[in-house]
Amino acid sequence: MPKIDGVRFLNEQFKKALILENPDPSLDDYLRAQGIEPERLPDAVVQNPEAVIARLKEGQHDLLFKRSRFIVDERVLRASENLAAVILCCIGDDSVDKEACAREGVMVMNDPISNARSVVELVFGEMICLARRVFQANEAAHRHIWTKDNRKRYELLGKTISIIGLGNIGKQVAQMAEKFGMEVYFYDNREVAREVGVTLGWKACRTLTEAFRVADFVTVHVSAEDHRGRSNRNLITYEHFAQLGADRGSNSPRIFINAARGFIHEPEDLIRAVREGHVQAAAVDVYPEEPASKDEPWHNPYAGIPEIVCTPHIGAATEEAQPRIAAHVAGTAHLFNRYGTVRDTVFSPGQVIGVDAEPPYWVLSVVHSDARGTKKAISDAIYEAGASNLQSSHRDFSRYGFAYEVSAIDRPLSQEQLLHIVETARRISGDPTAIRAIRQFYVPANGNDD
Repeated sequence: MPKIDGVRFLNEQFKKALILENPDPSLDDYLRAQGIEPERLPDAVVQNPEAVIARLKEGQHDLLFKRSRFIVDERVLRASENLAAVILCCIGDDSVDKEACAREGVMVMNDPISNARSVVELVFGEMICLARRVFQANEAAHRHIWTKDNRKRYELLGKTISIIGLGNIGKQVAQMAEKFGMEVYFYDNREVAREVGVTLGWKACRTLTEAFRVADFVTVHVSAEDHRGRSNRNLITYEHFAQLGADRGSNSPRIFINAARGFIHEPEDLIRAVREGHVQAAAVDVYPEEPASKDEPWHNPYAGIPEIVCTPHIGAATEEAQPRIAAHVAGTAHLFNRYGTVRDTVFSPGQVIGVDAEPPYWVLSVVHSDARGTKKAISDAIYEAGASNLQSSHRDFSRYGFAYEVSAIDRPLSQEQLLHIVETARRISGDPTAIRAIRQFYVPANGNDD
């Protein structure tokens, strides 16, 4: 339904989803089973943001599903006044203007787990191939050159690996490394991650330099920003590369792998380190600039450097990962649609915001500013309406200046009472954007709409 006085009054049940960038086709079937009609736009259309905006304006979709290329900005968000969430069929969220989503009351959710195995296997495939100089041997063999020798060909057994970023993928890399008989080091500036890593028997490095010095292999698994919202751009510098394997002696493989973000380091720094011999070999799957499709021209900054193996961002591109992602994000949509539950929000990774009351009940969900008094206005409105708040869940996203609240109540609020929430929140907080989105719907006892 249209905005009222700048506030999104969202549909009771989501009916329409716009899908961009070709996530697995099974996503469409999952959505239809929930009563949501999917609409896919071809790549040729998606490459034109104006065409996507026009389609959103015409279709007024409730949900937007996408992968990692198409940029979601304020104009995209405002095109559909029904838009409740952007759901990312990937881990990375740097293609979404999160500040604009916070202002517009649009939640952003991703899939932080489904592609992990695919990325881990690519990393170890590259580690083995680089350590054994498989790529060079293959290239030489195709030129009828026999290069059999053991010079600078290594096993993984007994080597050290430093993992930069001990998130979901980083932990799986560490577990796999142990199975290969490697000694695991890691660097992560999150206190909880360090505690987890040490508890699991891995060695925490105090600095990035230390992580490079102690390692035969370094692999990077950080997000676009750290847990405090600081960019990880140029996290790794030439000075770090120059220290790779410094404590491991002259016969270290000294291999670097980046399957995380292309801007974690400058290509020139890695190239220089390779040319100077600090890094023996490297593999990159991500780049500072990546094309929107295979038809778009692209310049590979590592072209012509045979020691750096390049792949076109295929870490999650497997027959197995993409259906897993489709199932996961469809489950995310189901929880949000039927119960107002938010999981895997990029605003607060690892948190679930939802209620677990016994149906039947009504759900009142509100996206609002974190200005003082706004939450009170919602609670007071429920009380003044004569409704009982059976259970509620609330989360502030302080960095972005907003919050999400979902309540299970025993009776619905009228349109007048919902508008009263908006008026009261603005008056108490002094914030004209105190309420950004409101949704109210019924959860029946049998768990469906029949």
